[in-house]
Amino acid sequence: MAYREVTMIEITEVLRQWLGGAGRRQIARRLGLDPKTVRRYLRTAERCGLHTGSDPTALTEAQVTAVITALRPGAERSYGEGWQACEAQRVFIEERLRAGVRLSKIRRLLLRQGLRLPRATLYRFATAVLGAGRSAPTIPVADGAPGEELDVDTGWMTLLEPDAHGQRRRFRAWIFTPSVSRYRFVYPCFAETTASAIEACEAAWAFYGGVFRVLIPDNTKAIILGADPLQPRIVPAFLEYAQARGFVVDPARVRRPQDKARVERTVPYVREDCFGGERLGTIEHARIRAVVWCREEAGVRRHARTQRRPREHFEADEQPRLLPAPPAPYDVPLWAEPKIARDQHAQVAKALYSLPTKYVGRHLRARADRTTVRFYDGTEVVKVHPRQPPGGRSTDAADFPAYKTAYALRDVTALERAATQHGPAIGAYARALLAGPLPWTRMRRVYALLGLVKRYGAARVEAMCQLALAAELVDVTRLKRMLALATPPLADAPAPRETPAARYLRPVSDYVLVHPTAAGRHDA
Repeated sequence: MAYREVTMIEITEVLRQWLGGAGRRQIARRLGLDPKTVRRYLRTAERCGLHTGSDPTALTEAQVTAVITALRPGAERSYGEGWQACEAQRVFIEERLRAGVRLSKIRRLLLRQGLRLPRATLYRFATAVLGAGRSAPTIPVADGAPGEELDVDTGWMTLLEPDAHGQRRRFRAWIFTPSVSRYRFVYPCFAETTASAIEACEAAWAFYGGVFRVLIPDNTKAIILGADPLQPRIVPAFLEYAQARGFVVDPARVRRPQDKARVERTVPYVREDCFGGERLGTIEHARIRAVVWCREEAGVRRHARTQRRPREHFEADEQPRLLPAPPAPYDVPLWAEPKIARDQHAQVAKALYSLPTKYVGRHLRARADRTTVRFYDGTEVVKVHPRQPPGGRSTDAADFPAYKTAYALRDVTALERAATQHGPAIGAYARALLAGPLPWTRMRRVYALLGLVKRYGAARVEAMCQLALAAELVDVTRLKRMLALATPPLADAPAPRETPAARYLRPVSDYVLVHPTAAGRHDA
């Protein structure tokens, strides 16, 4: 015969009927109990001071509690030798458990000391006395103020109907759940990216008619760049979006589903109840179905926890406390870290943008929105370009060195000016070299002409260009030969240098020799 536990209500009924005058067998037949069990209850009641024939209405809860207490065995169960041995080694076992040692290893360590314990006895002692293997009790967190927190989760849903090629795509869904009203919103998408997260949030603000102050996501890479319980790093694009909309991102901890328990188990619920059995051709059909389900089906079911319909609860308590809804759609930016190539251009979204020479070979942070592309060196904006379509190019001539600007931009006018600065004939010769339907294809000839100026000097090249233009000879190679074969002009002979008079020069008369005969004749 199977044992059936007798409840307190049945014991009370046994005592009430007995006090009213019913017999033992009659009570057992009425309540479906064993007569021996009824006899044991009645004998215990007599020992507690109750007697048949008393007023049944005078039976108190204290008297019933006394009878139940008396029915319990008076002596506690005595433990065996194995349990007593565990008690003797309690400190040893507790220290090893605190250090993370498994019970099987602890049993082997005790065996080395000569103590053999049954595996079941050691397990019961560790769980009952030391609390090993017990999970901490779950304490429900307060819901918070209405319109304050919004939990977010994402997961795979189901497959769309086959397309024109017979292929079926599986889609995901962002699931938003307010912590107070539980009025869910579901937004299907194909990829779990930062752009889809921002798009889903924009759709959620339109659905709720306002913005919640705190967003509690899991650690999806679309929103959280680096998970940390104290200082999580948020994706810059999503952080910028949160600042623009005025809410705060407070991500849950890694592998801590209790941080967002109100939304954690909704993924299978949404997958089965919202999209299960539905025939959805496109992602737009899935989004329409999700809105209908949120408003007309799940939103009007009475919630088991709040005992209120989520839609009515939200409209009454939370919607008036939300931040204002965004007036215009958000321009989702694109963040990148391109490398500036040797041609001083960086690629962002398949378009090229020029930067100054000093940034060649470095990585800069770039932010591209619908109209502009900004490049940052740390926190400093170093360049702003208008947004170009894929394959486009935006080049600023001021970014290139002055001596390379003309060639890089095919500026033939600048080359003519540079040649004219050395002489009018040189400028005219350069203009003649560039004459034609495709002048930029002749720019190298002008560079060669400027090279001749550096080699032979502006005066010789100016004179030779005059001769060449007079002979209608427009050929840099032949001009170079003419300069090489021409005799260079002789320099003017220097004036003869005058010899200065000596300082101690004697007069000429001092060096005249007088004949002696002539001297005597004069004496006579």
